[in-house]
Amino acid sequence: MDGKFDNDIQAVVDADRAHVWHHLSQHKPYETTDPRIIVEGKGMRVWDQKGKEHLDAVSGGVWTVNVGYGRERIANAVRDQLIKLNYFAGSAGSIPGAMFSERLIEKMPGLSRVYYCNSGSEANEKAFKMVRQIAHKRYGGKKHKILYRDRDYHGTTIGCLSAGGQDERNAQYGPFAPGFVRVPHCLEYRATDQGAPVENYGEWAADQIEAVILAEGPDTVGAICLEPVTAGGGVITPPDGYWPRVQEICRKYDVLLHIDEVVCGVGRTGTWFGYQQYGVQPDMVTMAKGVASGYAAIACLVTTEAVFDMFKDDATDPLNYFRDISTFGGCTAGPAAALENMAIIEEEGLLENTTKMGHYMLDRLAELKDKHAVIGDVRGKGLFLGAELVVDRSTRAPVPEKQVQMVTADCMAQGLIIGATNRSLPGLNNTLCFSPALIATKDDINEIIDGVDGALTRVFG
Repeated sequence: MDGKFDNDIQAVVDADRAHVWHHLSQHKPYETTDPRIIVEGKGMRVWDQKGKEHLDAVSGGVWTVNVGYGRERIANAVRDQLIKLNYFAGSAGSIPGAMFSERLIEKMPGLSRVYYCNSGSEANEKAFKMVRQIAHKRYGGKKHKILYRDRDYHGTTIGCLSAGGQDERNAQYGPFAPGFVRVPHCLEYRATDQGAPVENYGEWAADQIEAVILAEGPDTVGAICLEPVTAGGGVITPPDGYWPRVQEICRKYDVLLHIDEVVCGVGRTGTWFGYQQYGVQPDMVTMAKGVASGYAAIACLVTTEAVFDMFKDDATDPLNYFRDISTFGGCTAGPAAALENMAIIEEEGLLENTTKMGHYMLDRLAELKDKHAVIGDVRGKGLFLGAELVVDRSTRAPVPEKQVQMVTADCMAQGLIIGATNRSLPGLNNTLCFSPALIATKDDINEIIDGVDGALTRVFG
């Protein structure tokens, strides 16, 4: 950060205030205060329009910038590709599209086909449409229902919100699409709220999925869409026994297993994909954020060859193929950036670093829990971690969301950006969220922990 700007920074701020509609933001305060403009980033640091430095512990605010800011080799690869060919519709191929698909499939044994689009929401929509088309092609339209899990989140479109397990995020956007059915969450910390047994909770939680399938009718359920680790719903790591039982249930009832890796994919948990932590074999996998670390817009839906084959079994039928398009799935910048992003992760050993630093950060969060009674639970996988705040550990009553926001605001004032469940779960927006870039060091993590320690002390005493 050199403190120099290419623009009149006050003019930039004024233009932003007058014309930009920010995400996830109440704009009334901007009538009297300046919106924050992030003007530069390097490594794990970003600087705002006042030149203030921040340590970014949420990788771009929403778990995206996995390899950190300022990667010139990615920017150069994108520039070179744009000069050669910036775009052609996905009905034809491109060199970076072909090459990245090959590299990606190398990391995903058992899967074979990549459908390009431009956002996680869109990738999930494509998967839902494939399930529906399969239902019509093979089951007379009957096996069309898609199960989703309480607390999980799959995107912002009406279709994705129909599969959204966060009631506050969904509020005022209905009515939703029919045929989406909720199953219970698997948060072990709140198992007693479900009346669950103490023993074998993971298997019990998965069995609740089977109960829903039986209630709906197995001949009506086509797929289930799950996050490997629930993100915005509270950073929920699956309990032991959960995923093997889910896999067993899907195979028993011929239900496609769709895993949403939009957050966990491309290294966030310490493996290339979160599902690989749990030994399951999905039929469909969606991904977005970390695929190119935010250097270009790209999302992918990856399927098995068996799913792909269902769309080419009768070439004489004009409705037989997947009749879909994503305009910006034809952009070449995304796969060009993704190739370099993947190379950086490999060359710098970032999967190994994520595992190592994830263990270290979880230990440091446990130390905070020992110090602050307001922390009821810490959990996570790799560099994807959460700390749930409670009024009382015995009752596990959540702290008011206003106090959680006071903690994040205190950290921001220190120059530390952390996250929290936000407008997601009525009465349960009480989890602090951490997802530093995969390049994080012990010094970075210590700075994060120290900042949160101070914030908790000032907010809760």
